[in-house]
Amino acid sequence: MRHAEFAFPGPLRDKLVAAILRGEKTSTTGLVAEYEKYGEELPVVGERELMIDSAGEGVAVLETTEVRVIPLSEVDLQHALDEGEGFTSVAEWRADHTDYWQSAEMRAAMEDPEFTVDDTTLVVATRFKIVERIG
Repeated sequence: MRHAEFAFPGPLRDKLVAAILRGEKTSTTGLVAEYEKYGEELPVVGERELMIDSAGEGVAVLETTEVRVIPLSEVDLQHALDEGEGFTSVAEWRADHTDYWQSAEMRAAMEDPEFTVDDTTLVVATRFKIVERIG
């Protein structure tokens, strides 16, 4: 089973995993460029993944319920709200995600110190549900 890993291990991943387990986070957004960089297939509806916490342990099985590949400029308010991080606007969601995607840690992972995102950057907007809790 493929692993679902949200952000890098640490406080942000812990926050996101907790939000998912509480049922507050039911969507996520990734970069097509990141999938391509690591040679990973995009998620597909019906696929199940083992969600991994910061300790590397599986804590739940998630099932993908929707996948949209869209330009960053087309992320809608409902998707931003369903990310479960307390965003109240697309602008707020975008500022937070842009900071993450252009962080030193992400640029290192992408092996590109100049990596940036803009309106045309393709993202994978995914919805999911918990189908099994582990532990």
